[in-house]
Amino acid sequence: MATQLLQVRILQRLLILLLPAVLAACIASQPYPVTTPLPQPVTAPKMRAPQVGQQWVYNLRNVFNQELVDIITEEVVTVGPQVRIQRSGLKAGPLPDEIQQPWGYILQDSHWNPPQKFQQALPLWPEQLVPGWSGFYRARYEVVGYPDNDYYWGLNVTAVQWEGVNVPAGQFPTLKYQNVAPYFTSNDFSRVANIRNDDVWLSPEIGRWVIRRSSGQYLWAGMFWGEALWEDYLEWELVSWK
Repeated sequence: MATQLLQVRILQRLLILLLPAVLAACIASQPYPVTTPLPQPVTAPKMRAPQVGQQWVYNLRNVFNQELVDIITEEVVTVGPQVRIQRSGLKAGPLPDEIQQPWGYILQDSHWNPPQKFQQALPLWPEQLVPGWSGFYRARYEVVGYPDNDYYWGLNVTAVQWEGVNVPAGQFPTLKYQNVAPYFTSNDFSRVANIRNDDVWLSPEIGRWVIRRSSGQYLWAGMFWGEALWEDYLEWELVSWK
């Protein structure tokens, strides 16, 4: 019995050690957006200004297995000092609003789980739509609905290059940029280290992204990054817009 128990524990430990490599292989095997490199525009495009009634519809997929998780509709319902975007899922129903203040600076981000409300707004996309531009920002956030505690958030934004993208909504020239939130503090105190990543294909024409891929990893006490656990790895793909 003792020998069997030892074998089970060894097998469990082996599975834990192999899990990150297995997950990495699964992710690598998933289709990555097919894009075409584009030259830098002579004049940097300007982002479409917000108006009430603008709408974007996305297929939300699990990148690990390409399962269609939901169909998300986002619509501008208020324009002023604050721009409020109402969000809902075909399956999930009403979702927390996104709030920008001003346009292009995120104050309430319902993209992550749990949704965040920042104490000062952060850039939602590169402040200069030019490949090679980057910026790092520090802020504190609250979990929406729980204002009694706040947590550290650091964000690095890097503009990569212009790329052409083909999605169900059509073909778009986009600026690919990356967000990295290294070693932010989670509201889940069992997590001792956290990191999140975004790959975003932004279309100035529609005032929003055409594709967005988001993932995160975290550690519990006693773990190493080779054993890191994964948050949901999700992709938003534009189906229609107006």
